[in-house]
Amino acid sequence: MKIAIIIPAYNEEKRIGKTLNAYSIYFNELKNYRKLDYEIIVIINNTKDETEQIVKDYKRTNPNINYLNFERGGKGFAVVEGFKYALKGENDLIGFVDADMATLPEEFYKLIENINAYDGAIADRYLKNSEVFPKITFRRLVVGRAFNYFIRAVLFINYKDTQCGAKIFKKRALQEVIPRLNMSKWAFDVELLYQLKKLGYKIISVPTKWIDREYSKINFLRAGPWMALGVIRLRILNSPLNKFIKIYDKFLGSIKK
Repeated sequence: MKIAIIIPAYNEEKRIGKTLNAYSIYFNELKNYRKLDYEIIVIINNTKDETEQIVKDYKRTNPNINYLNFERGGKGFAVVEGFKYALKGENDLIGFVDADMATLPEEFYKLIENINAYDGAIADRYLKNSEVFPKITFRRLVVGRAFNYFIRAVLFINYKDTQCGAKIFKKRALQEVIPRLNMSKWAFDVELLYQLKKLGYKIISVPTKWIDREYSKINFLRAGPWMALGVIRLRILNSPLNKFIKIYDKFLGSIKK
């Protein structure tokens, strides 16, 4: 069994080295014990710092590391490009993880262990046996749960945690879902899970240990409204009202100014 691990990297010079080192050590050990084969694919997108050079340095020490560099930015774009690249290889499972090491390699491996007969496995910070460090503040918990209930009400998908940056899928599921993705900037993870559900694929939520790291790239309280608008856009695109999407996009463009 071969696994592809995609890591989107936007200005990650402070974190990408530690992440590549930890994932290389852990998955090299699994490979040595013949439990799996793997490749790490870093998707550098619109980066202005030394991320690419750091990745190059680690690639010299670990031939299982590959990378692509794009001028265009955005996590959704980066992950999809990683999917496309990984699908060209002999990978059985293809997943992605954030570059900040919020998900340790052993926690990512839990997704691989639990996928079994499912088509995908996603880390869920809100399950009973999950651990989050430091503990989620009450304010952030309320905002996160409210957003989740909003997603479930609008899109009818029953996942408690759509935004945790650790997910893995079987090759055939990604092959079918990629052409359906519209690259919603603020709701990529939601769109991916929504389209997989529409296609009839089964996804399991797995308890995880999640560590909130420094230098976070996303302020959820600021990004939340835009994520909600992205979810609404996704619903419109997949409804009889899709012909009005240009009007909606024009509205979004006007409030961003």
